Amino acid sequence: MHPNEAIRIAHQRGLDLIEIVPNSNPPVCKIMDFGKYKYEQTKKDKLQRKHQQVTQVKELRFHPNTDVHDFEFKVRHGRKFLEEGHKLKATVVFKGREITYAEQGEELLKRLEEKLTDVGKVEQIAKLEGRNMAMIFAPEKATKKKVDKKQKPADTKKEGN
Repeated sequence: MHPNEAIRIAHQRGLDLIEIVPNSNPPVCKIMDFGKYKYEQTKKDKLQRKHQQVTQVKELRFHPNTDVHDFEFKVRHGRKFLEEGHKLKATVVFKGREITYAEQGEELLKRLEEKLTDVGKVEQIAKLEGRNMAMIFAPEKATKKKVDKKQKPADTKKEGN
């Protein structure tokens, strides 16, 4: 349809001619109320933002001579962060002459990797950056395990009855 004819029809109905897809050949247009169209667009945008998941990077800091109990305590925190869906940055901080023991820091991060393999995967391997050695973990896709555990007993009761 010719654009002038479409504009004329829109004015007769008391509505607006709105170009929906300008890049197509021919462009796609609709005859409707522009206020209503803007309202629907903002509604769609809000819905998309609502479903968008924001991931944070949480950090655990170690030293090359971190004790076993402190290590286990921080592993529990790291596990919780990954289960919540956040990324985890594990950093070994070297002070003074500790930088000569970079192997200890690398070994510490390997132990951490072994402890967290069930809830996360390594996104960036251990890398020495100045006086810090960092490794980044990303959460596994299957999060929210607690919800799945609650649903399974209910399903088995239904099958048994």
